[in-house]
Amino acid sequence: MSNKIIFTKEAPAPIGPYSQAVLAGNTLYVSGNIALDPETGELINENITEETHAVMKNMEAILRAAEFSFSDVVKCSIFIKNMDEFGTINEAYGQYFKSNPPARETVEVSKLPKNVNVEISCIAVK
Repeated sequence: MSNKIIFTKEAPAPIGPYSQAVLAGNTLYVSGNIALDPETGELINENITEETHAVMKNMEAILRAAEFSFSDVVKCSIFIKNMDEFGTINEAYGQYFKSNPPARETVEVSKLPKNVNVEISCIAVK
């Protein structure tokens, strides 16, 4: 089985030595996404709701580039700087999984790339 690297200009370019996503067979592994504007590279972080939506839109663009959608997502990992913002993040995140939400974990961490407040990755299967 060969891996296929997924890249789209509709999502931010990687800020290190990694791919936006890798398709291995029928499983798509999407790297952690932060709230970078794909056109300007600027952070979108006026508030945690806006930041979470930007993260999810970036993830959606990568899924779409691989011909997947949120309905194919089976697992998400959420990393947040402040667990007190869990409810607000959860509310925004939940808007992308209307039914049959994926498995996930949410972990509070001390620091994230570019000092963002939330980073989300996922695994999708067709």
